[in-house]
Amino acid sequence: MADHLLEVCNLSVEFHTAAGTVRAVQNVSWHLDRGETLAILGESGSGKSVSASAVMNLIDMPPGRITGGRILLNGRDMLAMTAEQRRRINGCTIAMIFQDPLAHLNPVYSVGWQIAEMVTTHGGTRDTAQARARDLLARVGIPDPEAAMRKYPHQFSGGQRQRLMIAMALACKPDILIADEPTTALDVTVQAQVLDLLQELQAETGMGLLLITHDLGVVAEIADRVVVMNGGQIVETGDAAEVYRDPKHPYTRKLIDAAPGKGAMPDERDRTGQPLLRAEGLTKTYGAFRALKGVDLTIMPGETVAVVGESGSGKSTLARAILRLDDPDGGRILYRGEDLMAMAPRRLFGLRRDLQMVFQDPTQSLNPRMTVFQLISEAWVIHSDILPRARWRDRVAELLVKVGLSPDMAARYPHQFSGGQRQRIAIARALAMEPKLIVCDEAVSALDVSIQAQVIALLDGLRREFGLSYLFIAHDLPVVRDFADRVIVMKAGEIVEEGPVRRMFESPRHPYTRALLSASLDPDPAVQAARRAARHLETA
Repeated sequence: MADHLLEVCNLSVEFHTAAGTVRAVQNVSWHLDRGETLAILGESGSGKSVSASAVMNLIDMPPGRITGGRILLNGRDMLAMTAEQRRRINGCTIAMIFQDPLAHLNPVYSVGWQIAEMVTTHGGTRDTAQARARDLLARVGIPDPEAAMRKYPHQFSGGQRQRLMIAMALACKPDILIADEPTTALDVTVQAQVLDLLQELQAETGMGLLLITHDLGVVAEIADRVVVMNGGQIVETGDAAEVYRDPKHPYTRKLIDAAPGKGAMPDERDRTGQPLLRAEGLTKTYGAFRALKGVDLTIMPGETVAVVGESGSGKSTLARAILRLDDPDGGRILYRGEDLMAMAPRRLFGLRRDLQMVFQDPTQSLNPRMTVFQLISEAWVIHSDILPRARWRDRVAELLVKVGLSPDMAARYPHQFSGGQRQRIAIARALAMEPKLIVCDEAVSALDVSIQAQVIALLDGLRREFGLSYLFIAHDLPVVRDFADRVIVMKAGEIVEEGPVRRMFESPRHPYTRALLSASLDPDPAVQAARRAARHLETA
């Protein structure tokens, strides 16, 4: 019998690029046992996803190449197997859940067909596959499984699509499930539900769970052991609680220190005087769906107001309505006393520079055909009175330094930067307009914990330096706790509670707010264990 269900021994992977050879994974070793949850923790570029891709034989070769090591499944080296043998293992013995389910679910096939295909590919009959798909949809909590079988991926929410991916991965009852950042962009309550589901399924089947993540809260909630990776190497490994309590490596300590939700909360701000922006009675309907139901909002100069809530609560619709990217059906939006809804187009055009937005995904919001210089200076092409052309290059350099980047990066294109760097470029582009209010729509939700901390510190520093105000749309409550002055909680298009950040976190009044806070993950495994026990007590 093999010592471990899955064992990676001295694995090395490199990629050959135009800029030279990148050693993505260097002599990495770890193991996974039956019924165990192993978390591989690290930031983007640490090599954690490459390690999992090597196990699944998903590395593109070329440019990738496995240069050394072994991957043992029940003692058999998978790297010595034929392509046909690996295909029989993938999906059947080892299955994987990917980070972005919409990118990995086929948009032209029904979800029932896609789940059933997993069974028929590995030898099951069509009738057996259909029955298995229906059972799995019910098991992962999809309403009306019979009707869901005929639907397509775009007809489900983000959390439901992740459940569909889990159902597909479990179709052949695998011994090992690899989950690559399975909850990164999910709301806190949906994230908690997905993690609970994974734990329940693991308890039922005894499968080994390999979790790839950058989120310490997810590690605290679900992991038995943790492997910490940095620069393609393992820097620390051990029991999850012990590693958190007593980290040995400086990089592990840096990750723990960067975890949000541990800083001092700000004191309540003086809110007397004229508001910078006030929204009154905003409504918005899409067909029969009422996205906003009479929402009121006030932002004072220099204030950060966070809007939290689950997907579909109306928070992004509110942000777009305030900026008039999507005009509301009713209500008023007063900017320094002037109604934006009644404003002449020329006057509104002039005020656009005061109201800027940083979107969730800079890859989508930055034009890939434009250099950083062109992206930032585009604002001055549109509003030519802001800055003379002779000063553009110097100002772009100043803004790049301001957001923690180098001026010589101005000639590069967005794809040449990491996710955190692209978000800094998006912030620099917003600052080029010299705005008074910046709307951040989930601007840090997909970033690594240390990069997230850097971006939040950058935004806070810019607020102090320029007197900026922020409308901060987020589902990550620890980040909100560290950054916001006030918190607005939205549910089904309405505000159910609002108040200063300290009061909202220490004594929330609405049951929905309390539910959001209880579902939020803490990086301390001891705290998470206590929360789990409390949840089980409530449901018992």
